[in-house]
Amino acid sequence: MDKPLLHLVFGGEVKDPQGFDFVNVDQLDIRGIFPDHKSAMQAWRGASQAHVDQANFKYVIVHLHRLLDPEHPVEFHERQNERRGGDRR
Repeated sequence: MDKPLLHLVFGGEVKDPQGFDFVNVDQLDIRGIFPDHKSAMQAWRGASQAHVDQANFKYVIVHLHRLLDPEHPVEFHERQNERRGGDRR
């Protein structure tokens, strides 16, 4: 079994939809920690679509595995099917 590549999904109201300055960090909506990019994308997509009419709501995916082990190259942190240009479904 592959080592999980942990991802955090959270979001909330931002001051500017182009940025990441959250209005109230005490009210962030933390969707969870996921074992792979695919499941994190599903959670991100669901949360984002739930707030589609609220332009100042933003959800993000944080690649925790990169923060926990920054010494490894990007190729170590991404599985072949998760790399840019690969199948992201």
